[in-house]
Amino acid sequence: MKASQAAGWGILAGAAGVAAMTIAEKIEQRFTRRPDSYVPAHTLERLLGLPHRPDAQRLGLNWTMHWGQGILLGAVRGLLAARGIRGPVGSFLFLNLRLLNDQTLENATGVGALPWTWPRDEQVIDLVHKSIYAFVAGALADRLVPGPPRPAVPRAGWTVGQPA
Repeated sequence: MKASQAAGWGILAGAAGVAAMTIAEKIEQRFTRRPDSYVPAHTLERLLGLPHRPDAQRLGLNWTMHWGQGILLGAVRGLLAARGIRGPVGSFLFLNLRLLNDQTLENATGVGALPWTWPRDEQVIDLVHKSIYAFVAGALADRLVPGPPRPAVPRAGWTVGQPA
């Protein structure tokens, strides 16, 4: 499979991962009464050099960043699957990429705070939601993107490259 195809399937997987994460967030917020976060909007606002506006005026920007990051990063998960970085290990590595992406953009723009300064419950909530994203996107990418061909296992007494 071409890299562009793997990335394309990964984009679809990323969209599914964001959808699953968003549903989980909304369910969690019903129980915890945690308000919506506008950190994605303010991060994109800074990246684009837009003037600061109140959260109520940033819903579209919030969704653009929330969905956009997850969908675009999904391309990387598709490429990982194509190169054989698959299954739970591939998804765990991808989870770390997602967390690194968020923290880099949020802290480089001055919008976020370093995660170890957050209350512990917020750290757990963020890790759970990002894990849902990474593992749903990973499962779908692994299903849609074929991995690399497996090398032939030589029979006893044979060496690789020796004619049969």
